[in-house]
Amino acid sequence: MQLSNSKILITGGGSGIGLALAERFAEMGNTVIVSGRRADVLAKAEESHPNIIAKVCDLSLEAERAALFNWVTENHPDLDTFINNAGIQNWMGLDDENYLARAEAEITTNVIAPIHLTQLFSNLPGLKTLVNVTSGLAFVPASPIAVYSATKAFFHSYTLSTRYILNKKGIEVIELIPPALNTDLGGVGIHNNFPPVSGFVDHVIEGLKEGKDEIAYLHAVDMSTGGPEVLKARFKVLNP
Repeated sequence: MQLSNSKILITGGGSGIGLALAERFAEMGNTVIVSGRRADVLAKAEESHPNIIAKVCDLSLEAERAALFNWVTENHPDLDTFINNAGIQNWMGLDDENYLARAEAEITTNVIAPIHLTQLFSNLPGLKTLVNVTSGLAFVPASPIAVYSATKAFFHSYTLSTRYILNKKGIEVIELIPPALNTDLGGVGIHNNFPPVSGFVDHVIEGLKEGKDEIAYLHAVDMSTGGPEVLKARFKVLNP
């Protein structure tokens, strides 16, 4: 991945991992477009750095995903890097009265949206790099967030396949595999005791400089590369 003088679009770029990546890439001399549903959050992201451009888009809606692609085609045809980062995480049990609706929302945002966006943006003439943000939970699920974990397992598998497919078009596919980090994913305060996002972003940049196509961090490393015994041990930690 080219780390300077690029034009990068990050979904879910108004907060958390997406915002941290956006600010770092902007500092490195790239133009970064961040998309998300909340206009106020995106406005703050845009104010944080002159190289950040905000675009409101609800990725749960097919029409808005298509509109985002059309807007980029018309206004930023030189986009060369697309980052599938947006995701939602619902903590819920099978007895939750809104379980199905909440599960469908997760599947739409975490699975259907990136599939659609990958199809759209991989056909952008200048695209060189596709980055997918998955999770250590793709390898070891956590039962309170079972649907989220399953969507990330799907996304990991999908990333492996698209890497092979898009290689034929000269597009590199990179997977970022974060652990739980101190963000508001899943709700305010849930992840307060986890590592800061800044350390993950530092690690990502170093991995990109080394040309890695799969970058895991902290305990997500064990999850993604460990054998059966490591995975079993991690599962017991996450599901006591």
